[in-house]
Amino acid sequence: MIVEERTYHVYTGKLADVVRLYAEEGTQMQQHHLGNLIGAFTVDIGDISSIVQLWGYDSLAERERRRAALQADEGWKAFLKRLTPMIHTQRNRILLPTSFSPIR
Repeated sequence: MIVEERTYHVYTGKLADVVRLYAEEGTQMQQHHLGNLIGAFTVDIGDISSIVQLWGYDSLAERERRRAALQADEGWKAFLKRLTPMIHTQRNRILLPTSFSPIR
């Protein structure tokens, strides 16, 4: 398994709006296309005003296929038009499990 860590730093004062928008609309569309949501978090100490999502995939090829399907979804495109004005920066990382990781 690979884990994709997606961190969105939002404009100050917009975190509650971003969390609400994901809770009411975004996460359902993402789970439909992406599948394995490991977790979604806000940051309390460090880079505050951030939301972090962890997504699990069997392979990079599966990730590419699933993300392409999400990007093609008209509902997702409409969602992004409301979300992106609140996003300041985005960072994505692919995490590979160690031999001793409970998630492999």
